[in-house]
Amino acid sequence: MDFITSTAILPLLLGCMGLFSLFKLLQWLRMRAYIRNAVVVITGATSGLGRECARVFHAAGARLVLCGRNAEALEELSQELAASQAPEVQTHKPYTVAFDLADPGAIAGAASEILQCFGHVDVLINNAGISYRGAIVDTSPDVDKRVMETNYFGPVALTKALLPAMIRRRQGHVVAISSIQGKISLPFRSALMDETTAQGRSPVQVAQDILAALGKKKKDVVLADLMPSLAVYLRTLAPGLFFRLMASRARKERKSKHS
Repeated sequence: MDFITSTAILPLLLGCMGLFSLFKLLQWLRMRAYIRNAVVVITGATSGLGRECARVFHAAGARLVLCGRNAEALEELSQELAASQAPEVQTHKPYTVAFDLADPGAIAGAASEILQCFGHVDVLINNAGISYRGAIVDTSPDVDKRVMETNYFGPVALTKALLPAMIRRRQGHVVAISSIQGKISLPFRSALMDETTAQGRSPVQVAQDILAALGKKKKDVVLADLMPSLAVYLRTLAPGLFFRLMASRARKERKSKHS
């Protein structure tokens, strides 16, 4: 009986492994097919995660519109990408659109210019953001306003400006990139609402994970190392313990600032 059972289970396990491998392969192929030739708009493209996203999506065959405040830096990145070659797919020279997300008057014109590049947008990656570190009592309202304009109101306005074109085509994706601090509060980050780096991981790794998550059409992904990821679950499952730990951390940081 044991021999019969073991000989029946082994082929079953091998078959399951084969089906799983086939499923993962089909997922990978679908992701590559979706991104290839897709029009991808990346804000904050000249540095950090935005720059790595530009490289990763360019290598995957996407048609890029690179956005940022520095027109010269955008053009340099566009030329760098245009000069690079991907071994498996045809690449496209990126377009650039320079504007400041913190300027409400610039959003409508920038959205119109973005749509003129390829005629439509398939993916909008809201990556641009600024960071600030300081205690609440030491943070001026002007800093709060600047952070909110760049990290929240600007991306919302740009998304609303591009959304009608997506709705008309009945397709499109909006990717919102936030720091892990968008899910948990940390001491001396009172003004921070959005930040374009993932805790504990390099921009290259995060950019590749964003590409994979987009291809799989995931709704919410935490791209962080073990400790930040555990903090997210701790905040949900044991909020009392979480806030005690954060209070302890705040006291230690305050003491180190005044020592």
